[in-house]
Amino acid sequence: MEKNRPNLILDKTIKFSLDIIRYCEILESERKYVIARQLLKSGTSIGANTFEAQNAESKNDFIHKLKIAAKEIEEIKYWLTLCEFSESYPFDDSLKNQINEIGLIIYKIISSSKKS
Repeated sequence: MEKNRPNLILDKTIKFSLDIIRYCEILESERKYVIARQLLKSGTSIGANTFEAQNAESKNDFIHKLKIAAKEIEEIKYWLTLCEFSESYPFDDSLKNQINEIGLIIYKIISSSKKS
């Protein structure tokens, strides 16, 4: 997150990663270790791949890294859906909203990059 040049997707993935870390800490405090671990891995991977894409070696490499982030987005949606519909798991609706918004941006970037 450079102060000179704001980057919406990087800012959103950092915020999401921090929020998912907090949510996973709540899950772990309730002994929901397996899903907490899966959420933590896929949730923070989105930002890592998006950051890595910023220094891609080529346009194809850039697209490839964002496609990995897109796959992680779908995985996190799955884990969040399980939490949402499970009676014994806490759920934070803001995470679902954030990931949907991040997904729209990532998919748009991928689509635009393929056209140029």
